[in-house]
Amino acid sequence: MARQYTRKEIRETFVRMLNERPLNKITVKDIVAECEINRNTFYYYYADIYAIIEEIFQTELQRVIEEYNDTLSWEESFLVALHFAIENKKAIYHVYHSMEKERVENYLYAVAGRVMTYYVENQSKEIRASKADKKLIVAFYQSALTQMLLKWIASGMKADPEKVIRRIGKLFNGTIVFALKRSAEMEGTW
Repeated sequence: MARQYTRKEIRETFVRMLNERPLNKITVKDIVAECEINRNTFYYYYADIYAIIEEIFQTELQRVIEEYNDTLSWEESFLVALHFAIENKKAIYHVYHSMEKERVENYLYAVAGRVMTYYVENQSKEIRASKADKKLIVAFYQSALTQMLLKWIASGMKADPEKVIRRIGKLFNGTIVFALKRSAEMEGTW
């Protein structure tokens, strides 16, 4: 129990610091001082600061997997998946503008892929779309959503992501189902 608490405290302290200052201005020394633990305790849980970042993104991705609900639209699912990023805009901005930009890109790409895969599979239950076409549809939306989010982060996260995601949902409403039906019609022509 104490181990879980200490690990969580290190992670939460790091996120709090990351919301206040750039990644390159945070040291293990800062974290251990704030947590009132020694360096050996920190290194018992994490190899370095980057290991904390990796764990945060893995934990959030796992949460997306566990919380996915077939009754949600892809927009709602995506907003649930982006909860951490929205709640910790400065932290994400600081990681993105550090040498760890790739971790943010990989996380967003994985989240978009998970959400779109679940959504496409759910929508295609009654449609005989090919597996290859389903993968293509997922990849298209995954890439588009990831790039939009990366541009949002790069521009300082000024726009409200919820409004943008919901607007995209309205603009492209029905296109995934339409593409799946088109795939079923074109079966064998690929």
